[in-house]
Amino acid sequence: MSLSGKTLFISGASRGIGREIALKAAAEGANIVIAAKSAEAHAKLEGTIHSVAAEVEAVGGKALALQLDVRDEEAVKAAMAKAAEHFGGIDALVNNAGAIKLVGVEHLQPKRFDLMFQINTRAVMVCSQAALPYLKQSKGHILNLSPPLNMDSKWFAQHGPYTVTKYGMSMLTVGMSEEFAKYGISVNSLWPKTMIATAAIEFELGSREAFKRARVPAIMADAAHAILSSSGRAITGRLLIDEEILREQGQVEFEHYRFDPAGGTLIQDLFVD
Repeated sequence: MSLSGKTLFISGASRGIGREIALKAAAEGANIVIAAKSAEAHAKLEGTIHSVAAEVEAVGGKALALQLDVRDEEAVKAAMAKAAEHFGGIDALVNNAGAIKLVGVEHLQPKRFDLMFQINTRAVMVCSQAALPYLKQSKGHILNLSPPLNMDSKWFAQHGPYTVTKYGMSMLTVGMSEEFAKYGISVNSLWPKTMIATAAIEFELGSREAFKRARVPAIMADAAHAILSSSGRAITGRLLIDEEILREQGQVEFEHYRFDPAGGTLIQDLFVD
């Protein structure tokens, strides 16, 4: 099913994976709500809601740029209402906004945990609640950028607080898929098999060196497209890996997603064995 004429509300869409999902859908003629905090250019971070809006329109989509802090539930409700009024509804919510700090309990400041919980777990609930009246009408999709629930202790040992907030998103995926079944809404999670070359990785690891062994965000955009273009609840309640869902769709070639074709062995992402 084409995404032409469909309206996607994407949080954290000013750069990285969110931007790539936006442009992939826009190329099919989708309406894109770019909802993110970055309204002005940043010295170290590329992209704003306005620059992505221009890119969306350049590839054939329609754009609505909304500055939004997903921690503010009243602002989220207002943004959803504005988006629905502007485009006549909402067909998909992509909860892409995220916060990361790979530090264990001993050294993590509580306010940093609060930030991760609010932007990761809590925002999924807040944004999904606000989008629900419109998704009921469209029998649409919710897609959360969160990982499989891998309970191996190694994923908790060094950065348990971050793991908890990302797993919370995935548990909400499972719960909302069942809770919203009566409305015909599909709910899934999506996570990369390998590290993706994004600003979050660059600044958390301290350099772009890891990019040589990473994939580009386009693989996540292609995987998201496969999910969001599915009809009904053909795909729902699943904690999907980008490469796996693309293989299910018949894709067998993945080398073109490498950031550096000569970069060597790809680095597996967190929570993926």
